[in-house]
Amino acid sequence: MSSLSQGRILVTGGAGFIGSALVWALNRRGLDNILVADFLGRDEKFKNLIPLRFADYLEADELLAALSTDDPRLRDVRHVFHLGACSATTESDAAYLIRNNYDYTRSLARWSLARGARFVYASSAATYGDGAQGMDDREADLIRLRPLNMYGYSKHLFDLYAQREGFLPQIVGLKYFNVFGPNEGHKGDMRSVVHKAFHQIRATGRASLFKSYRPDYPDGGQKRDFLYVKDAVDMTLHLAETPAAAGLFNIGSGTAHTWLELVTPIFTALGLPPKIEFVDMPETLRAKYQYFTQADVSKLRASGYSAPVTPLQNAVLDYVSNYLAPGQFLE
Repeated sequence: MSSLSQGRILVTGGAGFIGSALVWALNRRGLDNILVADFLGRDEKFKNLIPLRFADYLEADELLAALSTDDPRLRDVRHVFHLGACSATTESDAAYLIRNNYDYTRSLARWSLARGARFVYASSAATYGDGAQGMDDREADLIRLRPLNMYGYSKHLFDLYAQREGFLPQIVGLKYFNVFGPNEGHKGDMRSVVHKAFHQIRATGRASLFKSYRPDYPDGGQKRDFLYVKDAVDMTLHLAETPAAAGLFNIGSGTAHTWLELVTPIFTALGLPPKIEFVDMPETLRAKYQYFTQADVSKLRASGYSAPVTPLQNAVLDYVSNYLAPGQFLE
């Protein structure tokens, strides 16, 4: 019997992109004793929740207040998936990011550990910065990392805190790379290039990609580790169910692909010839842009995760054909 079937499961950010995909994956396992927390706000991410099954919902600030009380909704929580955060890499309000991504995570981690609940949280590959210090998940190297933006630093700050406080041997931190897939439509500018390019192609017949500003990378030849969200949640659940798994783990495909390799299958799925234009990158992004990311997933594999990663072209075709084109959510 899976440990996830014992007690209640708390998913923060449960209406968001990866969070709602995680609830979907739990539902597919027959699990619905789930407490979802999020900030629904004024966007339309509530639509991600409509097809899903869960026991209760509360706003994230209400959850934070409930941690210091004997709230009956929290008494039987045995697994905590803390995926809620401000994920905008362009957010410049440092105090806001500290409150949402550092302070909240610290409070929830301490609450979980005090009650013996399994704590799994979202860190980020943005903690690696430009990759000059490598992109493996060996915790001895944490202090050497140099995030390029405040979002990445807010995630890095908690990783360092968890290491300093001795939490890492008891919890799981997930360094998600470039995850894409269904249920990301509410993310605005933080949507994946697949989502953005699909709508560009439908409207104009062409897709736009940023020009390269480094001679060692041609236009469209910048490389990222792209991971389908269905694979990301499979990896997440594996680590949650593996008692011996602890510390930081890269969540990626282990392979770097170019933006051209990502975008071309969209045209294939739509039955159109590829037409790609290269546009100027905003000045504000140029100094903070990652030209290459590739997850070292050897630690994830060593934990016993043996499932193959969905090939990039297959993942894009599934996303476009079964979700974007028909306007469907995960259900």
